[in-house]
Amino acid sequence: MKTKTLMIQGTTSDAGKSVMVAGLCRLLARRGVRVVPFKPQNMALNSAVTVDGGEIGRAQAVQAQAAFLEPHTDMNPVLLKPNTDIGAQVIIHGRALTNMDARRYHAYKPVAMQAVLESYQRLCAAYDVVLVEGAGSPAEINLRDQDIANMGFAEAVDCPVWLVADIDRGGVFAHLYGTLALLAPSEQARVTGLIINRFRGDVSLLTPGLDWLTGKTGKPVLGVLPYLHGLHLEAEDALPRELDAAKDAERLRVAVPVLARISNHTDFDPLRLHPQVEVCWVRPGAAIPPTDLIILPGSKSTRGDLRRLREQGWDAAIHRHLRYGGKLIGICGGLQMLGRWVHDPLGLEGEPGSSPGLGLLDFATTLEPEKQLRRVAGRLLLDDAEIIGYEIHAGVSTGPALEHPSVRLSDGRSDGVLSDDGQLLGTYLHGLFDAAPARDALLRWAGLAVRETPDYRQLREDGINRLADALAEHLDLRWLEDELASTVHAAEYPNHASNRA
Repeated sequence: MKTKTLMIQGTTSDAGKSVMVAGLCRLLARRGVRVVPFKPQNMALNSAVTVDGGEIGRAQAVQAQAAFLEPHTDMNPVLLKPNTDIGAQVIIHGRALTNMDARRYHAYKPVAMQAVLESYQRLCAAYDVVLVEGAGSPAEINLRDQDIANMGFAEAVDCPVWLVADIDRGGVFAHLYGTLALLAPSEQARVTGLIINRFRGDVSLLTPGLDWLTGKTGKPVLGVLPYLHGLHLEAEDALPRELDAAKDAERLRVAVPVLARISNHTDFDPLRLHPQVEVCWVRPGAAIPPTDLIILPGSKSTRGDLRRLREQGWDAAIHRHLRYGGKLIGICGGLQMLGRWVHDPLGLEGEPGSSPGLGLLDFATTLEPEKQLRRVAGRLLLDDAEIIGYEIHAGVSTGPALEHPSVRLSDGRSDGVLSDDGQLLGTYLHGLFDAAPARDALLRWAGLAVRETPDYRQLREDGINRLADALAEHLDLRWLEDELASTVHAAEYPNHASNRA
């Protein structure tokens, strides 16, 4: 039986492609369909470590969870992690290959396409349905030549496409009509349906526009999805769109400087969702406010972000925060910044050289070409709390401060550092706050009398299920019903043609 493939493309970035694929994965997996997510090419600084020891975009890891699968490198064979405004690290089948600027990567795309098709064929051999997520927009004219992320892939494997647009951004009819108008005739024919995402209000007032859109394009509007307030799914790359909680004197105040190359900011989702924690994203041009805890996040370009941190005056604010007794955590690149030096002799992040760190702890880091990729578990040496997480870093840190680690890993290694005065904690582990015991221990260390401990994994599950329920209610899924009739019994789909007769 031939594997069924459907591709979700968007009129813009953050239109809803990732959540659509996640919701459809859960919807189908509930019905016993062997469904798998797939994104040919992803550009993101939020990544995850896979079961086969590679690295993929974090959105595909969430989609894998929605399909009740472990994330695998075939789900995202090409990952681009920007490290400058014009260049990125190129990761193929989970392994970092090299850094390329945009022009060089464009020439490399035919090779990348082969990696994409290899992964796709392996998934087709193992699953009934492949749900594919596009990247950006298919109407980016300058990227159409040798495209592997959108219509180039859809044409190569001959699959239908649903096009989704975000009405909350405004201009949704122009987005959909204009995107279709810019496609080639064969690509236009490939689009079998349109979806409007994040609608607020009375959908009946939208009907004249929907009728116009169908009349002008000849494409059915498969559904209008409501704005799901408070929905939590880990972001592919952009910082959370919704504002964090209002200030509350009883909350622990956490400030996170938004570095130019911030990576894996999903580390902070368990804190953002904690009812006793107020997370403040400190953006460029803003001062770090009075706070209980500052967290330096991961960075794809540690030396560059150190320079920008100083340019913002955040280094002085960090020193002042510590003088007044505040707590400081550094995660991955943020850990590297706490030391005396960051050395890059091979020029992995730019020009070869060394940059002074914040000098808060006695160690130095040397960047090396081989990236450390591991899923890990262990004990946080605060309260001997259980911790889970993953490592994605290219630096090796050495020095006396590391003789006092913050984590003891189950494989016998130690990780990170806890300062003698108890004010600074550093670790290479992403997912630091995911496990409730470690999160509670860290919050108590930072000064919070912990009363409530949300189950973060259950919050993610609840979000995925809520999304799947919304898709089931608001989308016309007859295309899926017809395509899957040979895979799933029609009784599972009460609207299927065989049951509508």
